[in-house]
Amino acid sequence: MKTSRRMFIKTGAMAIAGTAVMGRTAFAAKKQKGIIGLQLYSIRSEMSKDPLGSLKQVAAMGYVYVEHASYTNRKFYGYPAPEFRKILDDLGLKMISGHTVMGRQHWDASRNDFSDSWKYTVDDAGVLGQKYVVSPSMDESMRKTYDDFKRYMDIYNKCGELCRKQGMKFGYHNHDFEFSEKLNNEKLFDIMMKSIDPNLVVIQLDIGNMYNGGAVALDVVKQYPGRFENIHVKDEIKATGGEQQYESCIIGEGIVDARKVIKLATKIGGAQVYIIEQESYQGKPPMECVKQDLEIMKKWGY
Repeated sequence: MKTSRRMFIKTGAMAIAGTAVMGRTAFAAKKQKGIIGLQLYSIRSEMSKDPLGSLKQVAAMGYVYVEHASYTNRKFYGYPAPEFRKILDDLGLKMISGHTVMGRQHWDASRNDFSDSWKYTVDDAGVLGQKYVVSPSMDESMRKTYDDFKRYMDIYNKCGELCRKQGMKFGYHNHDFEFSEKLNNEKLFDIMMKSIDPNLVVIQLDIGNMYNGGAVALDVVKQYPGRFENIHVKDEIKATGGEQQYESCIIGEGIVDARKVIKLATKIGGAQVYIIEQESYQGKPPMECVKQDLEIMKKWGY
């Protein structure tokens, strides 16, 4: 097909103009690498006193995604699920995930089924539009023997199936005992990782908690590539009091090397969701801390 010189120049000029526009659009702002959220336990005192006002502040900081840590009697921070969903929607916030402990009482062995209370937990998470229903710990009685622990891992898989029916995933959030406690001479964390179905259950890796259990975040991410789509971004410093050796701090200021860990988790760990959590503040206001945490994450390109 023949093209006149005039048409060639016109077409070329349009292409150059288009490239310029695309260039301005592409480089106007750095594209985030994933979803950044805030675990509301970071501002637990503020949320207990004034949940609505606290959420307004969180939204004003630039957070879009949040993760709850309060669900009692089918209410989130005192609000029924539909009402709390409206509050979030009005503020432009999304509940990506939520923490509710799944305990022994939530599985009825005689019926081989979950309790109604746990089914309500999953239902209400669906109302909020959650992607993850996360149990943030495990009762000590569930990890006394190897066989008991393995049985609960099977129940975790069943919970993954229950959540999948509503388009969600079940998750487990580590603390420190998973790395310090052993059954049959094997770390609990390693037993978990080989027992759960990764298509049904997500390990929400808390990259800070594990240090009190003697583990190092970079090593764990390398050991289990592709297994951590949802992580808790946290940093740790030497504790100023209490029984534990380390306490959390503003990310980037501690021993975790959080930037390097989340970069590796993004590259080989499958990380897509980054939930900021800070539980200790070294004398600073919690709201100020979580604002700084978000600014640091954005500075790192997330």
